Amino acid sequence: QVQLVDSGGGLVQAGGSLRLSCAGSGRTSSGYAMGWFRQAPGKEREFVAAISWGTAGVYYTDYADSLKGRFAISRDNAKSTVYLQMNSLKPEDTAVYYCAAKVRVGGSIGDKTWYDIWGQGTQVTVSS
Repeated sequence: QVQLVDSGGGLVQAGGSLRLSCAGSGRTSSGYAMGWFRQAPGKEREFVAAISWGTAGVYYTDYADSLKGRFAISRDNAKSTVYLQMNSLKPEDTAVYYCAAKVRVGGSIGDKTWYDIWGQGTQVTVSS
């Protein structure tokens, strides 16, 4: 079983950047698609970005439309770690960010119901 630990959140001013990390332990997570989701107070958890498990170092990525160009997802399978680089942060990006592993085959990598293993979340707060 894979365990995921999210880190890298914090308080940042609008326009700033943060890089979140998601470290996998236990059974390697390198064979799974991985995603980032976020949940703001009073709102549902929403898709942020996802990355496929990859073949020969080639990965497929997907992003929420509103975040394209500002956020970038990447992975280092040798370290069992997935990253989310967040640039030009806005106050509306404030949320708890969760990484997740998609173990089951099928479904969309943007659909949170297809993700089976979740990290504990890391808080990102963007001040205006």
